[in-house]
Amino acid sequence: MISRHGLAHQSRNLDQFIYTDGARNRAGHRISDFIHKHPTLKMLALSFLLLIGCALVAEGFHKEIPKGYIYFAMAFSVGVESLNQRLRSKQAAAKVQLHQPYR
Repeated sequence: MISRHGLAHQSRNLDQFIYTDGARNRAGHRISDFIHKHPTLKMLALSFLLLIGCALVAEGFHKEIPKGYIYFAMAFSVGVESLNQRLRSKQAAAKVQLHQPYR
């Protein structure tokens, strides 16, 4: 038997699903464009996944890696990448301007 309360609860869940799905789709395109523009961030994200995976495998063998080491490695990598992004943006702005050919 379906009660009125159960139907209201399902309706609210559907509304929340539609809202979050739309928000994810709108944000997904922006994030995708940003990642395509900066491919080194894709490599950084993949290396973070590899780091977490290795830490989980090590924990599976009862060898604990201190979390501070992992967090420091991630923070250092993000810091280096942000400096690289800043340097590349300044280099792109300082391109050589060529004169128009003489006719």
